[in-house]
Amino acid sequence: MCPGGAVVAAASEEGRLVTNGMSFYKRDLPNANSALLVGITPDDFPSDHPLAGVELQRTLERAAYLAGGGGYIAPAQRVEDFLLERPTASFGDVKPSYRPGVRGYDLSAILPGYIHRSIRAALPILDRKLKGFAYPDAVLTAVETRSSSPVRILRDEKLDSEIKGLIPCGEGCGYAGGIISAAVDGIRCAEKILQTVV
Repeated sequence: MCPGGAVVAAASEEGRLVTNGMSFYKRDLPNANSALLVGITPDDFPSDHPLAGVELQRTLERAAYLAGGGGYIAPAQRVEDFLLERPTASFGDVKPSYRPGVRGYDLSAILPGYIHRSIRAALPILDRKLKGFAYPDAVLTAVETRSSSPVRILRDEKLDSEIKGLIPCGEGCGYAGGIISAAVDGIRCAEKILQTVV
């Protein structure tokens, strides 16, 4: 979910839509670029199949594509409408920047309950810490499903994978959800490697 910000399409195949916030190097566009990530665990997956996380991604991406009406139009909602649980009929001060365009929608219709409830609970808290984050006219654009790997490469208490000495870490192997948590996981793994060499 990207409130405000320049948002670009990154659709991988017909009938699925993935958005991704971006900032041009000057960072001089009218809208801020930020994302709201909700933690997903294997308990949230539709099954215990090893690729169930990929299936969840595909389900959300297909729902976003259909909600936008096709043509890679993204469903979007004003923050005030999202918090009041009503569809967005028109946009206000913040003009959506997603290309090829957006369609006003009620995002709770395409997001699983645990996702939209988490975002709904988080927005007022974030706004208290960063005034204006839950600005009524800010725009939520759906869905950004590629923040971390939907497949987790298992590792033991020593952080080793099934292949001794191979330590998977970061968001690419399912142990982090973004830049900071990937860095922290990388440090943790590096410390573990140093313990075994020293």
